[in-house]
Amino acid sequence: MDAREVAMLTLNACQRQGGWTDGELKKQLSAAGLDHRDAALATQLCFGVLQNQMLLDFYLSKFSNIPLKRMEGKVLQILRLGAYQMLFLTKIPHSAAVNRAVAMTKLHCKNPRAAGMVNGILRSLERNRDNLPVIPQQDPVMYLSTLYSHPEWMVKEFLLTLGEQETPQLLAADNSQPPMTGMVNRCRTTTQELLAQLETEQAQVQPHPWLEDCVILTKTGNLERLQAFQEGLFYIQDPASRCAILAAAAEPGMRVLDCCAAPGGKSFAAAIVMKNQGEIISCDLHPHKKRLIQAGAERLGLTIIHPQTADGKVYREEWAEAFDLVIVDAPCSGLGVIRKKPDIRYKDPEPLAELPQIQRSILNNAARYVRPGGILLYSTCTLLYRENEEVVQSFLSDHIDYKLESFTLPGPLGEITAGMVTLWPHRHGTDGFFISKLRKRG
Repeated sequence: MDAREVAMLTLNACQRQGGWTDGELKKQLSAAGLDHRDAALATQLCFGVLQNQMLLDFYLSKFSNIPLKRMEGKVLQILRLGAYQMLFLTKIPHSAAVNRAVAMTKLHCKNPRAAGMVNGILRSLERNRDNLPVIPQQDPVMYLSTLYSHPEWMVKEFLLTLGEQETPQLLAADNSQPPMTGMVNRCRTTTQELLAQLETEQAQVQPHPWLEDCVILTKTGNLERLQAFQEGLFYIQDPASRCAILAAAAEPGMRVLDCCAAPGGKSFAAAIVMKNQGEIISCDLHPHKKRLIQAGAERLGLTIIHPQTADGKVYREEWAEAFDLVIVDAPCSGLGVIRKKPDIRYKDPEPLAELPQIQRSILNNAARYVRPGGILLYSTCTLLYRENEEVVQSFLSDHIDYKLESFTLPGPLGEITAGMVTLWPHRHGTDGFFISKLRKRG
């Protein structure tokens, strides 16, 4: 089994079962036993097809006599993979992409005529590579939706927030490859020492341009093989998540509650800022995620983190006004992390309507755990007003004992006098992320 076959089986399984690509891809890669180079290609193919799926389908439909929705699932994924290689990858010969597509069709597809159809469609696409069909521009929403492979409802949301000039920039950023960023464990090392050690392990690494104690990693291969990772000298986290903890201004000796903690990044960041002094209770609804947080804390040597299984919506009397800082990184639609999870865009939007109610419920409950004078931090990894600013404003209208508090973030962000801010992939090079800082009156 090669990289293309792994990519096809992954995409087909996710299309059929509604699963997440990253999890399914790990399973397929493990079963195939590909080397690092082929595993990287399979990953690139999977994510590249998802990032451009609607555009690929637009082109393929112009060269097919059969509607794409009537095709066998594996045939359609093979066509998408072939088209993606020809239109977006420069190092793969077109002949290799077509020949492998035809071979996979013969191996995996039921219809004996499917291989000939795949060959014909991809050969037609190859012949017209420099004269591709033009996407109609009369409807700006449909045009942007097709060009950047985002559903129309999402394009409409971003147009309302960003306008016609910036929305294409965000959609393009969603289709880019995000850098892998590691946060330095200052309880065990310094940035300079970590950079030096990673370079001895042949990892390409450089300091982040505006976030202190953050490094950008490239071509690391399997992170877990690195001695610096095994020794707990760093952990993986996006700069946006780290900025949330910087906004909270955690200090040594504090008592902190992280209500929706898994996989633990914010708890780890808070513990490091607190110099491993104080107490952090890190909660998640699912027991297996509690174990995930515990394993991460042990690797990093952060002894003040105490994972617990708890429902953020259910009140616990023993926690009443017991914490200096309560962090609510609420469940959300995840539209800020489409760069890393491209299949988010294809999920059914209907269940998202219930999220603001869930977010308000968790925030209302968490507010009871903050001591007078303490901080309640609300964050999400989405870009929707109704899950961000609207939730905070609704909360404030019901809680006169809370007020927004200004904070300062590094680099291009600066002082946030409004007490809440949205980080955007196309503006800041981070995940899309919302941060709000609320102070409980003393």
